[in-house]
Parts: sequence; C-alpha cells; structure tokens
Amino acid sequence: MKWVMKRAGAGVPSADRITLLRDADGDGVAEIRTTFLANLHSHFGMALVGNTLYVANTDAVLRFDYTPGQTSLVGPGTRLVELPAGPINHHWTRNLIASPDGRRLYVTVGSNSNVAENGMAAEAGRAAIWEVDRLTGAHRVFASGLRNPNGLGWQPDSGVLWTVVNERDELGNDLVPDYLTAVREGAFYGWPYSYFGPNVDPRVQPARPDLVAQAVVPDYALGSHVAPLGLAFTAGLALLPELASGAFVGEHGSWNRTPRSGYKVVFVPFANGQPVGLPLEALTGFVSPEGKAWGRPVGVVVDARGALLVADDVGNTVWRVSSVARP
Repeated sequence: MKWVMKRAGAGVPSADRITLLRDADGDGVAEIRTTFLANLHSHFGMALVGNTLYVANTDAVLRFDYTPGQTSLVGPGTRLVELPAGPINHHWTRNLIASPDGRRLYVTVGSNSNVAENGMAAEAGRAAIWEVDRLTGAHRVFASGLRNPNGLGWQPDSGVLWTVVNERDELGNDLVPDYLTAVREGAFYGWPYSYFGPNVDPRVQPARPDLVAQAVVPDYALGSHVAPLGLAFTAGLALLPELASGAFVGEHGSWNRTPRSGYKVVFVPFANGQPVGLPLEALTGFVSPEGKAWGRPVGVVVDARGALLVADDVGNTVWRVSSVARP
C-alpha cells in the first residue's frame, strides 16, 4: 500500500506545522507567510472559536489562546481531549468543526483498518464522529459506522452537519462508492459490516445482521475511490450563479484504482437542504496526460470574497479560483 501511495504522490511526511498565509489587500496573493504553529503531531483540522484556536492532532485536540492579528503561537497548548491513535493508526486524519453556537466541537476519527481485519477491539472509538464539549473535553460518539470521515460542514439552509467519507477498499475498481451525507445523531452507517445500507461485506466475520439492519443509507454517492477529504458549503457568495447553493468537495484521488478517479474538486448542487443532480467539475488538471499525479486536492474553503481556496498536498500549493467576467 505504501509503495502504491508513493506512486500516487502521497509519500511525503508531515511537516507538523501550520503556516499562516495572509492576503491583506485581497488580490489573491499572500503578502505574509509565517510559521504560525510548530511541533504538532500529524495534525489536520483546526477551528477558531472566539479567541481560542483548536487544533486536531492525530492523538488529541489541542487548545491555544489566540489574539487577533497574531502571526505566530508558541507553547504546547492544552490537551482538551485524547483521541484514538496507537502504533497502527491506519486513518490518521482528524478533522474538526465547531457547532454554530460554539459550545461543541465535532471531530472525525477514521477506522484503524480497511474492514476491521485487526479485530473490533482495535476500532474502539473509531470510524466515528465525536461530539466534544468545547470547555470541558467531555465527549461521546455522535455517529458511527463511518469508515473514514474527513470534511465537515454545516448545510446553510437546514443547519445540519454533513461529512464526506472514504469507503472500503479491495472490492474492485467500482466498489465501494465514497459519499457525502448528513450526519444523524446516534446513526450507524454500516462500517465494517455493510456498505450503503444493507449491502453486506462478507469479509467481516463474525457477521452482525442486527447492525446491518440499522445501517443508514448515505445521502449522496460521489464515486468509487475518489477519496473525498475537503468539504465547503456555499452560502450566497459564489464564483458563478450555478455555484450559489451547494458544496465543494476536494477529491484527493485513488491510489488503488485503475483508471484513476478523483484528483479534482467537484461541486454538488443543493436544493431545499438536499443534494440534487450530478456533481459538477469545479477544478481539474491535477493529472498529466500520461497519468502522473501533478497534484491532489485536500482542503477546500470559500473565502470572504466568494473565491474558492484549495489546498493541494502533492503540488504543495494553495490554489485560489475566482470568478471572471463572461463575454
């Protein structure tokens, strides 16, 4: 797996730091670039709530005091809550988002395997989204059976939490679809026993038909092995009118599929709080004509001017996509 992932451009170790890029005049070019926070541990998600910055390391959520305008932070921070990690730590990314009222954090914790081949004891607290009290660190599993959830976002019309999920491997090029779904409190989404509701994975033993019967069908299939990592909803500000209501998804791309899939940013249109129609290609060109990965989209965010920012962890670039006047 490591050899194939290296061929896909995913073999670079983590820098374990957050870099601050500041574009004060809004021209799309950062005038300031500083190391904002260093000595982290395979971090991924972060959220600013008031004057407190929360960072999700692979093994804990850290809390830092922040003063507006600061260009760097020092110190180890305070560990708010420990997260499952361990020596295997198969899916290491931990994303987080604050609730709209700022009282809670929601943290993604991916599974420790493909389909629980190391036993369910190694999956304790994993394949789930946690709800964490922002002040005390008290936590619970908010939703489970999510093999590797990553991007998180609040859908503007409904106020519901949504996520994108990487599904299981080794069932062929066209199974299993990765997906975008609303996150229902207390819901079980099937992993590892089944996928897309009642579709049983026979590799997982002993079987659990009782849990398969409870499995929630995800809302929207994105395609097999597209590896969605980033999620950002639009709320009025948009590059184009047709992108005014929906969600951008950063598809990191397959390391285990022929032909390649993903390696682009798509836009999923929404109406009345639900996805409608096929995804639109929003940003492409990350794969050479010979099939080499030039880049792999990860995080996506809509900036204050409605432009799309895309973090590319193979091209080592942050792309900014802005609208242009049509003839």
